[in-house]
Amino acid sequence: MPSSANGGFHTEPWGQVQEKFDLVFVAAGGNPMIYDSPALMRYLRNLAGRGVTLGGISGGSAILARYGMMEGRRFTVHWQHVQAMRDFYPHLLVERSLYVIDRDRYTCAGGVAALDMMHAMIAAEHGAGFATHVSDWFIHTDIRTSSDPQQSSLEQQYGVTHPALVAAIGLMNTHLADPLTPEQLGMLSGQSARNLQRLFNQQLGEPMMQFYRNLRLDKANELLQQSALPISRVALSTGFSNAAHFSRSFVQRFGVTPAQRRAQGVKSPTVRFLRME
Repeated sequence: MPSSANGGFHTEPWGQVQEKFDLVFVAAGGNPMIYDSPALMRYLRNLAGRGVTLGGISGGSAILARYGMMEGRRFTVHWQHVQAMRDFYPHLLVERSLYVIDRDRYTCAGGVAALDMMHAMIAAEHGAGFATHVSDWFIHTDIRTSSDPQQSSLEQQYGVTHPALVAAIGLMNTHLADPLTPEQLGMLSGQSARNLQRLFNQQLGEPMMQFYRNLRLDKANELLQQSALPISRVALSTGFSNAAHFSRSFVQRFGVTPAQRRAQGVKSPTVRFLRME
């Protein structure tokens, strides 16, 4: 079966596989929040009932969570799906880690984070020395810990250096649903609102509150494509209490309405199984 990168590998339909496995990974791309297969749910629950360890890679963790496989266990998922997971399942223990190993559940954010998790798994079974040899073979020499961030730092993402700017952008990202005022941003960043506005103009080339609004709209754009949240909930989750204001602002930034973005942006998930005997 071809991968999304046009590479090929041999696969078998998951419902027809009869072998006994120690560990089964679910790997999913696209939008796992809309994926629904009662047959797959029964299959995974049957595996769990037989004591098979389950794992999720990227969006695969979201599928396991939707089917009740992550109750009472810490887990992670690709950063694009974290907010949607927290909105739909606030009781679940989802983290923004590179990978999480919690008893019989192995999850990672996807991409090269899978190599970091495999290093930890090999080290636990065969020792750190052997794990390092494996990583060297794959030319993955900079092994990261599970708590390392999934995304680059704010300094790297936005090219800013001033501590007050870094603090302000961090505050904005953690207050998308309940936007802070310029005065609050300034006070919490150790600057006056006027000085902070000057820093935004100098280093980012746009007014502070316009930058803040665009952050919120970018998150709304992501949620519209990566979750099944109602548009009204997306608006509230990104700090817009007025639907008309949200729609006007969205059109101004992206050139389409929220409903049009949802219609054109929903992706069907690609689900794969990786089996370790």
